[in-house]
Amino acid sequence: MRSFRTIHLPGDGLRLVADTIGDPDAPPVLFLHGGGQSRHSWRNAARRVAEGGYLGITIDLRGHGDSDWAADGAYGLAVMASDISHAMATFNKPVSLAGASRGGQVALVAAAAAPDRTRLVLLADVAPHISRQGAAPIRTFMERSMRGFDSAEAAAQALDALPGRDRPADPATLARALRHDGDGKLYWRWDPRLALPGFVQAEEETALMERAAAIVRCPVLLVRAELSDVLTDEGVETFRHLTPHLQVTTAPGVGHMFTNDQNDAFTAPLLDLLGSGDGIR
Repeated sequence: MRSFRTIHLPGDGLRLVADTIGDPDAPPVLFLHGGGQSRHSWRNAARRVAEGGYLGITIDLRGHGDSDWAADGAYGLAVMASDISHAMATFNKPVSLAGASRGGQVALVAAAAAPDRTRLVLLADVAPHISRQGAAPIRTFMERSMRGFDSAEAAAQALDALPGRDRPADPATLARALRHDGDGKLYWRWDPRLALPGFVQAEEETALMERAAAIVRCPVLLVRAELSDVLTDEGVETFRHLTPHLQVTTAPGVGHMFTNDQNDAFTAPLLDLLGSGDGIR
């Protein structure tokens, strides 16, 4: 098995950083993290799909990790999806997209915009309609993080306050997710302006998701996180109405993934989807 290799991919006017693993000529699977995460959150999943004969690619969305920050502060759903469409165009085979939370929103919109370049889409705990109440703690966390932290322990405590976390955050594992700034504090490795537009979906982004859900034709699998309240049954049924071929399953025992978490719980459904060919079992 090859080791991970860091590459650069073109976005919409900026540079995206990604890690790849597996045969470069194999069908590509592109992993998109959630808001506040980085490409490392999908690392184990990418390794597993590579073992299954695919090319695993984990990417930092704009403003996250090692990818460029937007000079104009543009971090809306449309421009993030445009970044991924640009990146997808560099591969010579249709791309499978797996996205968690914000990454799932981006994946769906990018798939609808590039049907000839998309094989399938997996969305981890996100849909066109999410619960504002369920997403409110994440919004609060993002806003609090803009002020920085005095220590890794303080950052870990902020993570522990998020609902659905069934284990404490180990400060020793946070080093890769934090950066030092000139004021002596620690910050997550994402542009603080990401918290400004509103982590809870704006109406125009909901409409964009609805349009994408209505026109996407590739297989789409929604994997709900059992311990999350970001999605509601009503939101899932609305998604089914928009995307009649949508399939839905549940990842047991996990909450809505966030900074420094691993998205491993969503890997098994993805492998099943990939193994089913161009359709969903």
